[in-house]
This record gives sequence, structure tokens and C-alpha cells, in this order.
Amino acid sequence: MTAGLMTVSVLRGGVDVVRGNIAADHDDSCQLLNLDAAVNGLHRNAPLLSAAGPLAIWQMRLMYALVVFLPALLALLVFGHLAPLAACLALPFAMIVVVRMAALWHLVVKPVATPAAPTLSDDALPNYALLVPLFREANVVPTLVEAMRAIDYPSEKLSIYVITEASDMATREALIAAGVPKSMHVLTVPAGQPQTKPRALNYALQFTDSELIAVFDAEDVPDPNQLRRAAEYFEHHNADIVCLQARLSIYNPDDGFLTRQFTLEYAVLFEAILPALNRLGLPMLLAGTSNHFRRVALIEAGGWDAFNVTEDADLGVRLARQGRNVAMLDSDTWEEAPRTWATWLGQRTRWLKGWMQTYLVHMRQPRQLLQDLGPWRFFGVQVLLGGMILSALVHPWFYLASLFNILSGRPALPEGGSLWQLCWFNLAAGYAIGVLLALVAAWRSQGRVRLVSALLVPVYWLAISLASYRAILEFYRRPFHWEKTPHSGRQVTPLPLRS
Repeated sequence: MTAGLMTVSVLRGGVDVVRGNIAADHDDSCQLLNLDAAVNGLHRNAPLLSAAGPLAIWQMRLMYALVVFLPALLALLVFGHLAPLAACLALPFAMIVVVRMAALWHLVVKPVATPAAPTLSDDALPNYALLVPLFREANVVPTLVEAMRAIDYPSEKLSIYVITEASDMATREALIAAGVPKSMHVLTVPAGQPQTKPRALNYALQFTDSELIAVFDAEDVPDPNQLRRAAEYFEHHNADIVCLQARLSIYNPDDGFLTRQFTLEYAVLFEAILPALNRLGLPMLLAGTSNHFRRVALIEAGGWDAFNVTEDADLGVRLARQGRNVAMLDSDTWEEAPRTWATWLGQRTRWLKGWMQTYLVHMRQPRQLLQDLGPWRFFGVQVLLGGMILSALVHPWFYLASLFNILSGRPALPEGGSLWQLCWFNLAAGYAIGVLLALVAAWRSQGRVRLVSALLVPVYWLAISLASYRAILEFYRRPFHWEKTPHSGRQVTPLPLRS
């Protein structure tokens, strides 16, 4: 890594504030080269694995057919005349039931804790680089700087890259005012499109040479010893484990209905579902923050897809296709849940749009995906991505069918015998297991989330269904648009979620 590269819009320890703004023409050309690599690297080297490329011909034909025929089919479904179609649509619910049953199984049959690996001395710890992308986050800077200062890792082996966008002067001014430590460097990504988090991460990755890389979000407050635990895990486990996912917990569950539901959702996901998937050897969809990577493996995987708005899920599938493994890290990072309906809807729409992107990208060549993953992991992708998306889209239509029948004076369950019974069994089982998981999470929250919140999970799922249809519109109108999630930046006092 040359000194010339390190002068590209870099603020080091609050000292060289304008260094990048007065760089020579050579450095300007370096910026453009770095930006091009950040945006187009994956698409250029592996076009079939990037969301920037077009859909496969068979996918486009299927999309057109759905646009033409789906409204009529759904209308017939509501009227109760398409029981076979209802049975097909019940399949995603059955997949989700399987995942939740596995999560419950994991909670009941947890593995015996293994003895802690010997700790590494400071001298034996590898170099670590933290990538923290920020955009319009001036109000969270004080909390972020405090959280980064609290990290327990040798300062000479730690580099923290706070990544800002060219247009976001307010965040850079807040960083200067906060007095960033010497280990913290502020990178400014040149203006360009798509303006996404993965583009910023790819740009910053080119300025690092550390053995291990971690990603944190603007409002994150990780456990101070998280980096040490990750470094020790990598040291004492097989090299095929190339990524660790720490648990995410919510520090503002009492702000309203949405934050309570979000807290339960994260508790179920990180306490039960992800560990169960890990234990079953299924692909792990990363959470976008508190990911720890072996840098070599991250580079070999192509980094992040700048055109995918859930770059975390996509990278998790790509790692699985390369035969690499992801494991859970026994450490917490505290995050802020969206407090308003508009913020939640925007974030959830982006997630669902990105999951749609990810599923379509990796299903461009289903046979190749099956060959890369093997039958078991291929099935996992269908469950985790295909089943999750389709269940969110289909969910409200069963309610419409029941409502129509009730208003028509007919039984709530449309006629169709065992096929419709299968549909409603899957729906009821999904609700029952989902609520049970939420009840367990609420019970273990030590009063931070009330048990009654678990009973309102079905209402929350309907909100997710609404976001899924908004995601379809966004996918067609603005496929690469990153809907920003604002954060409050208030002081954080995290409490343990587990008993």
C-alpha cells in the first residue's frame, strides 16, 4: 500500500483535515481507479453474480407471465376456485414452519458449551481493520466515537476506517469536533452512483492490509472484547470458517410497538434461527453489521456487490457457493430499532428488495447453484430467500379469501378439501411457532419486552407483507436505490437480553 494511495481523501486522527482535497492529479486518478473497482469489480469479474446484470431470459419470461396472469389467479383464489394453486402457495409457509421448528429445536437442545480457547497475547493478535460507513449521521458521531474508543484491542494493531460520502460535510465536521482517536481514519468516497453501503465498503477495503476485517453500522455499540473473541475464534478454528456473525441486540425496545416487535424479531433471529441454520450446515445470510472476515477470503469472494441493497445476504450466499463457512460469534452488538412507521417501512422495503435481488441473482443458473451448493444448501437458499419472500407476498391473500367467504355467508375456509386444510394448517402452525419463539424471547428479556408483545407478532407480519409489495415497486422503479435509515444518536445504555 503506497503513501500516494493513502492520501486519497483521508482524515487521519483528526489531523490532516484537507489532505485529500489538495491531492495531486495522480491522486485524483487513483481515486477514480479505486472508485471504479469499488463499483464495478464484481460485475466485471463475475457478471452473473452481480445485481447489476440483467435477469436471465427464463426469469424475464416468468416475470411477464406473472404480471399478466397473477391478478386473475389471485382473484380466483380469493373466490375459492383454485385449491391446487392454494396448495402451491402453501409451500412457502411450510418452509417457514420448518425453519422455525429448527429454531425451537435449537433452543431446547443447545450444544454443551465448549471450553474457552486460550486467549491470545497482545503480541500474537493479528492486525484488524474496522469499516464503518456513515451517511448523514452527524448526530450519532459522539456515540460512535465513544463505542470505538471502548474497544479492547492493541491500538497499534487496530485501524478504524469511518467512511463518508463526498456530499456529507456535516458528518465529517462532527467527526472533527468529536476528536477522533489516532487509530481512526476518515475516508471520503468520491461522488458517484450507485450511492450504496457496499460501494463505500469496497472503496475502503482497498486502503486496508489487515488480516481481519470487521463491519459496523453508525449506531453500533459492540462488546468491547468482540474483536479479541473473533481473532481467537479464527485462530483456533478451521480456515474454511472465513466469517463470523456477532449477535445483534436492540437497546431501545420501549420506544413503541415497532421497537418492541423489532427487539423480539432480532432476539428470535440471533438467538434461535441463525444458530439453528449454522448447526444444520445451511447457508447463513449475514446481518450487514458485526461481520468479521478473513481478509483474503473476502477478497477472493469479490467483496460486496455495489448494486445489491442487501449486500450482506448476497455475500453470505456467495461464500457458501465457494464452500466457505460462516459461524456465530458469542458476542453482542447493540443497535437502534426504527422508532417511526416511515423509518421502519423504508428499511424493511430495502431489505425485501435486496432479498429479491439476491434470490434472482443466484437463481439465474439454478443448475450451477445446485452444483455449487449441493442439494442440502440449495434447499436452504430456497427456504431462506424464496420461501421468505413468497410467504410475505402470499400471506394477506388467505385473509382476503376468508373475509370474502364470511361476507358471502359461506364458511371462512374455502371449499377444496384437504388442499385448503393444508394451507390453513401451515398458516396456523407458522403463527403458533412464531408466537412461541417470540414468547420465549420476551420471557428471556428480563422484562425489557412484555409478553403481550409476542401475541401481536401476527400484526407485525402483515406490516412486513405490505413492505414486500412496496419492495416489488421499488425493484422495478429504483432497483439500486438505498433507502436511508436515520438514527437518533442518543446515549446508549445496553442491558443483557439473555437471562
